[in-house]
Amino acid sequence: MRRCLIVGGAIVILSSVVTLALASRRIVAEQAAFTAPSAGRCEAMKLNASALLPGTAVAVAPLPGSYDAPPRTQISMLGVPVSALSDIRVDGAKSGSHAGHLRAFSQGDGASFVPSQPFFAGESVNVRGHVRVGSHTRKFSYRFVVAHQDVHLYSATAHVSRNENQIMHFHSRPDLGAPSLVVSASSPQSAPGYVFAAPYSGSGPAGPMIFDEAGNLVWFDPLPSGASANLQVQLEGHTPVLTWWQGRITTQGFGQGEEMIYDSSYHQLGRVHAGNGLKADLHDFHIKPQGTALLTAFDPVDCNLSALGGPAGAAVTDTVMQELDLATGLVRREWHSLDHVRLADSYSTATHASEAWPYDYFHLNSFQQLASGRTLISSRNTSALYELDTLSGQVLSRIGGKHSTYKLGTGASTAYQHDATELANGTISIFDNGAVPKVHPQSRGIVIALDAAKRTDTVLAQFEHPTPLSAASQGGFQTLANGDVFIGWGSSPFFSEFSAAGKLLFDAHMHGTYQSYRAYRFNWTGTPGEAPTIVAASAAASAGAKAYVSWNGDTRTATWRLLGGPSASQLTSVATASRSGFETALIAPTKEAYIQAQALDATGAVIGASKVIKG
Repeated sequence: MRRCLIVGGAIVILSSVVTLALASRRIVAEQAAFTAPSAGRCEAMKLNASALLPGTAVAVAPLPGSYDAPPRTQISMLGVPVSALSDIRVDGAKSGSHAGHLRAFSQGDGASFVPSQPFFAGESVNVRGHVRVGSHTRKFSYRFVVAHQDVHLYSATAHVSRNENQIMHFHSRPDLGAPSLVVSASSPQSAPGYVFAAPYSGSGPAGPMIFDEAGNLVWFDPLPSGASANLQVQLEGHTPVLTWWQGRITTQGFGQGEEMIYDSSYHQLGRVHAGNGLKADLHDFHIKPQGTALLTAFDPVDCNLSALGGPAGAAVTDTVMQELDLATGLVRREWHSLDHVRLADSYSTATHASEAWPYDYFHLNSFQQLASGRTLISSRNTSALYELDTLSGQVLSRIGGKHSTYKLGTGASTAYQHDATELANGTISIFDNGAVPKVHPQSRGIVIALDAAKRTDTVLAQFEHPTPLSAASQGGFQTLANGDVFIGWGSSPFFSEFSAAGKLLFDAHMHGTYQSYRAYRFNWTGTPGEAPTIVAASAAASAGAKAYVSWNGDTRTATWRLLGGPSASQLTSVATASRSGFETALIAPTKEAYIQAQALDATGAVIGASKVIKG
């Protein structure tokens, strides 16, 4: 549409381009008013606002009125088919109008507008568009502010000098260097399955690790650098897969890395990266049946902390929870602690915060998306659990902390806890660190019950190590199918299983300074894609043929058979031995020019064979 003005008797045509330019100036002015009070601000304009656009079923991210959006953020719109969205316009107060693409989620319930260029730090961004609601089309418009990200290069956890006495040694796999284990308690009553851990910060390499009830290594993947965390078995569709986080753990207590997905042959199926320019954190990762994944990310941003007794020019670590579309990598939803929980709710102090050491006020360490439409999360540094409305992101109730919705019963108060999980019967399990600083005499696992009508919180069960342990950080609580409880003690390198009645059934630990963020017990069938490894013993070691054989990750081998002969093509069976832990010695009565090992399962079938080597 064209408009005309009469200026000094001349007719001037104003094109739609000029009209849009005038409108753009109006938007910029409005955005400037929005950003004016935001110097050093990091909390949302209105705390705990809804992500739902008024009058619609569309939940958006970044949250309207927020001050913590990453510069590379997408504009996520979840809740309607992409066909219901139209005329999406995105304008930055400094960066101007943004070209981009509206990309649909593979689940068919929304889309992300992916800008072609990142936004400018500190600018206000206006998002406009139309959404179809029933038979009508509704306009929407909202704004958010892009954070000044703290791009300080955070230091990684210190390297620990290698100590050969604290690692396992194998003739056939000298490259592994997995932590040695001491099993101090074991019972036939313990649940079936293997123990899954991810040791780091010890005297050998870090990496994901599986071991058995006797402390024998099953699988270890030594990392050349960095660390891993949260090794577990999950289902991708109907298929069991291994998942773990991998990257660098900072001395400030969060991870910068990616999530790994491997099959039962220990082949990589995928790597999941956080969206919106962030890096995946180590604290939690869940694959969902609908082809989505949830993960955490820690995003330090500049923040004025003078109201809390800290510096005006410091930074705060914003905790982010993302739901990703695995097929497209798009961010379906994103939740920020700074949008919903006050900085003042923390038990941490802001006094000595800086850009190098951001104020870690929240520290989300677990989340669970529930079928009821709620999400349960645990915040270490507010010593509280939060029940969220999954769609709106709003906090519905708080369990513990400074403003608990529930009255806590005797012993129900947690301190710096981890790994909160709602169980099938509605109770909640928690690993309660009780430190640091020390609040409880020792760390423990507890199960609590909430009475929604009376708003009370009661402890139903408590599990403590017979030798009191105080885990300064990390830790996990897993309820097993038979009712047992499996606890990984985090920064204290212990792994324990208790009966439902509290009897200690299994207990093991690593030596030295090793830590494992969490630990689990799972059933697992490992079918390595690589062949078994064999090495021949030296001639002085035995008068006959002797070899050592292992198969990293295999869980099926029951017996090893040694073949020997005068040539590589003339081999016959010369010895057998039952599998003996990770590595088995095979001894034949006479020397053999060439040897090979075969792995046999419980039925006697050959399931793998090593290469042929000289005896």
